[in-house]
Amino acid sequence: MAVPLRPSTLGEILDRTAQLYRENFVLFAGIAAVYAGLLLGLNLAEIGLDSALAGLHMVRAERLLAAVSILLSVLAAFISAGLAIAANNRAVGWLSLGRAATIRDAYAAILPRAGRYLWLLTATAFVVWTPMALVYGGYLGFALSYAHVVQPFTAGNVPARVGSMAGFAIGTGIFLLLVIPAAIWAAMMTLRYALAVPACVMEGLKAREAMRRSAELGRGARGRIFMLGLLAVAIQMGLVLLTQSAFVVLQVQHHGVLPAWLRAVQQVMAFFTNTFVGPIYATGLTLFYFDQRVRKEGYDIERLMEAAGLGAAALPEAQATDGGR
Repeated sequence: MAVPLRPSTLGEILDRTAQLYRENFVLFAGIAAVYAGLLLGLNLAEIGLDSALAGLHMVRAERLLAAVSILLSVLAAFISAGLAIAANNRAVGWLSLGRAATIRDAYAAILPRAGRYLWLLTATAFVVWTPMALVYGGYLGFALSYAHVVQPFTAGNVPARVGSMAGFAIGTGIFLLLVIPAAIWAAMMTLRYALAVPACVMEGLKAREAMRRSAELGRGARGRIFMLGLLAVAIQMGLVLLTQSAFVVLQVQHHGVLPAWLRAVQQVMAFFTNTFVGPIYATGLTLFYFDQRVRKEGYDIERLMEAAGLGAAALPEAQATDGGR
């Protein structure tokens, strides 16, 4: 389905996102399944090893495994999710311009520049989350320095404890006040660079150029992009509540520790949630990218001229849009 290239309202973009998703569900779910499947495999492996170590009563090994599995999961999630987002953008770009797209072709098109896309995501994450990380890191150090506050009262240290409690309360209050501007900064920068990956994929830009392009192209659309993000989060939260609430109840019934087979089922349900919801936001952002180009650059007229053989044959983004095909 070629998406009409004309200025669109938020409702029209949301409708097109849903229509594109329905008509190409296997394509988008397949792209997201690569990311979700990798996480599923790692989590199932961690559950199996954890069960084996528990049977051998190797407590220290269990703790080490938990720490290593968290690090591996975060790294794998970042890499696979970044590539899945780029592949999704590539597929949406082709479909929007009336071209065929497959899972294999989408990944084949973005893999030669995988490092560029991952660096772009790293750079944007650094800009977005550094203030929040500093706030939480500072509070963690502060809380560790006041760890004695939670120790039981003794007759000899009541005055010191009262003073410690007051200092801890003040520090916690300052932390809560600092979280608010850090969260606002994160939201503003997320919206500022929301179109960076689509711009990088479609136009073959380097990371810094793509970030600048997003800041310029997205101006005037950030409120609408915010609404798209809210919708994607609401859908994801709804599916998480639907698929994970039963496991929360079972965890309470099992005193906080689920049997291995239930944990495995929980991860399988998470796989389906990630596969179904993951493509929605990336698809919508790519449509916003095209919409902003139409509004600011007359991209619809440019495409019509190219189709009529009246435009320049080699535009800067032409090869990137073709994906080397």
